Amino acid sequence: MRDAAPTTIFLKDYTPFGFIIDGVELTFRLAPKATRVLSRIKFRPNPDATDKRFFLHGESLTLISAAIDGKSADVRDVDGGIEADVPDAPFVWEAEVEINPQDNTALEGLYMSNGMYCTQCEAEGFRKITYYPDRPDVMAAFEVTIEGNEKVLLSNGNPLSQSQGFAKWQDPWPKPAYLFALVAGDLLNHPGTFTTKSGRQVDLNIWVRPGDENKCAFGMQALKDSMKWDEDVYGREYDLDLFNIVAVDDFNMGAMENKGLNVFNSSCVLASPETSTDGNFERIEAIIAHEYFHNWTGNRITCRDWFQLCLKEGLTVYRDQQFTADLRSAPVARISNVLALRGRQFPEDQGPLSHPVRPESFQEINNFYTATVYEKGAEVIGMLKTLVGDAAYSKAVDLYFDRHDGDAATIEDWLQVFEDSTGRDLGQFKRWYSQSGTPRLTVREDYDGDTFTLHLSQSTAPTPGQDEKLPQVIPVAVGLLSPNGDEVMATQILELTEAEQSFRFEGHATRPIPSILRDFSAPVILEQGIDKTRRAFLLAHDTDPFNRWEAGRMLARESLLASITTGAAPDAAYLDGLGAVLRDDTLDAAYRALMLGQPTQSELAGLLHEAGITPDPEAIHTASEDLRNAKAAAFGDLLPVLYQDNQIDGPYSPDADGSGKRSLANAALSLISRTDGGALAAEQYAKADNMTLQLAALSCLLDAGAGKEQLAAFEQQWHDDRLVMDKWFSLQIMQAKPDQVAEVTKRLTQHPDFDMKNPNRFRAVMGALSMHHAGFHHKNGAAYALLAEWLIKLDPVNPQTTARMCSAFQTWKRYDPARQTMMSAELDRIANTKDLSRDTNEMITRIRSA
Repeated sequence: MRDAAPTTIFLKDYTPFGFIIDGVELTFRLAPKATRVLSRIKFRPNPDATDKRFFLHGESLTLISAAIDGKSADVRDVDGGIEADVPDAPFVWEAEVEINPQDNTALEGLYMSNGMYCTQCEAEGFRKITYYPDRPDVMAAFEVTIEGNEKVLLSNGNPLSQSQGFAKWQDPWPKPAYLFALVAGDLLNHPGTFTTKSGRQVDLNIWVRPGDENKCAFGMQALKDSMKWDEDVYGREYDLDLFNIVAVDDFNMGAMENKGLNVFNSSCVLASPETSTDGNFERIEAIIAHEYFHNWTGNRITCRDWFQLCLKEGLTVYRDQQFTADLRSAPVARISNVLALRGRQFPEDQGPLSHPVRPESFQEINNFYTATVYEKGAEVIGMLKTLVGDAAYSKAVDLYFDRHDGDAATIEDWLQVFEDSTGRDLGQFKRWYSQSGTPRLTVREDYDGDTFTLHLSQSTAPTPGQDEKLPQVIPVAVGLLSPNGDEVMATQILELTEAEQSFRFEGHATRPIPSILRDFSAPVILEQGIDKTRRAFLLAHDTDPFNRWEAGRMLARESLLASITTGAAPDAAYLDGLGAVLRDDTLDAAYRALMLGQPTQSELAGLLHEAGITPDPEAIHTASEDLRNAKAAAFGDLLPVLYQDNQIDGPYSPDADGSGKRSLANAALSLISRTDGGALAAEQYAKADNMTLQLAALSCLLDAGAGKEQLAAFEQQWHDDRLVMDKWFSLQIMQAKPDQVAEVTKRLTQHPDFDMKNPNRFRAVMGALSMHHAGFHHKNGAAYALLAEWLIKLDPVNPQTTARMCSAFQTWKRYDPARQTMMSAELDRIANTKDLSRDTNEMITRIRSA
């Protein structure tokens, strides 16, 4: 039987569990199709609970026996689990169940990946392992015994005893079931050690399949850097004797922060210069940091219920963003974060999947691991830090750790420590957690005598379930520049709390030029109404790196929109300003590479839709290509210089300097290839000694209409490396002509190495299809039908991956009636599929309701 009929769960209905757990003992007798799980759990009544029903979650379990205080228990099957009558006093629950890891293709609970046992319990996977109160506010210390034939048997915490086919683990820190982990397999370890600030030595391991042991060194260093940074910046020391990471091929997420035993998608930990790009290295560094930082913001302090998910995820994303900014280029890191926010979260916030950072209800919690919870949740933390200041932020966070260590906390708990330590009333600020949608910040300027005035107003459009929006607290970072480009007022934070407010700046003999929303101080849409002359000035002179980049981005955006709507040629002022930036070798190479980029075609479609213009994907694609060609022509003399000046002699290093130079050289190469037919790219491909250069060259060759020989050679070279082959699959789709995207994708699904059961491979193909804007939205509708076909196939196998991929259709109402009709038909086809999973049903229902 598939999932039961969906039930909506509401935040307002939260009640504590009726019992407290004083200890959990689990024994696993591993067998691929018939693993036995024995549990012994000490319960006692919870005096704070009003619901005294003894209910344990359980799914896909075969109950062998159950006992209470040693006597056979009379259990009753109920929706989602079992219940029983229990004493109104402390008691011991014992149960034995059987599960089938081999056939668990959903990759939740205990499952197998290439012969290795693995768990994924967040959010509600533990209920597929044994009967238990599978909710984050039920915390307990676990002792785990594993019996199996595998060489390596791992669980949370510290090892108590180990021998051939046997291991016992103890995690002394109380945790919810979603943080439980078990891994068993024939693995090899890459070892390391870290000495904490108090002088304790912690043993570190990255466990991998044989053949991957040469791809662990970077991940190990990233882990050590994360541990040191968390001590230095947040004062958080690691609290066990051992920290294990395991690389797993089949994993729905990027990684999981299980206490002391982090389980990672192999793509998020394995790296070598030959197989990984600079982007892979930086992503691995950030994800390892993220999962390690969860040790305190997520594990030691967890969330009371899943509505509080942003409490651990938004805060931890913010922490990993700080980490990346400290280790690499802070301006580049900030721009990259905003690009991700605008690319993923803004469309979510403005469409049918819009929801608050803390949702009020859900049917399937897996569908709320969203950009809103993660990326917007991090922006809310950043705004709070901006409002109270660095010192006050540190003081409040220290109080949070002191007050709530060992707790399952709420957003109210988090904000209360800031109110208590700073004296601020954060009642209005809390609206960032409860109101969905992206606020619009409108700016007007006045200059009278020596007084310059900024008039700010805010508004947020209605979103599903929220027609009325109240003003929010928006920190607006502002600097003022003189007409000759000097900064005459350093950055100040204006607190916009009303629908409209005015801010006056006196003593300016000449009219200053404002730099608004510096460092993107709030996740809003800025409507400033300034002309391209002002933007060109800011591009040339703004002292805030983000706003300087933003000025160039806005010029590119306006040039593209004019080309799309009127057929205008690419804007000369934009090209002139961009050329000046590219020639400024005092600027970071990675920063200049970002400057050379341009708005995505999906972003342009959203802007046209907001302006009341129906986006034409073909016209958007043509204008985007025309602008790239114009850059290639305008910078014909400069591009070879940039390319040559940023070549690196010596061994590969993924550090910020080296990756920045490669990013600028490759950005130049992509434009050079438009005029030389790919000749220079072919040279780079032939000489490349690392994946960053090899893959960039192959991409340029395909973009230039060449590269057949190199594409075949790449497959031959890397056919045994699953992660590199993901790149091979994805690249062909991303570089295909719009009218060929569906055909190329279909052909690749017939490749013998395509495996829809592997989330990485499925995302490499279907994710690339959905991200190719002009191809996915081609007027023939073939891509819509192809994606729907594969989502229907995948849903009974892996509902989580299916549901997340459904978001490709979330903007369907933007487009012309013909495209809307085709997408609506595919949404209906998915919705009408027999036995559709709860995960996918909820997503499709929300998208169709737009």
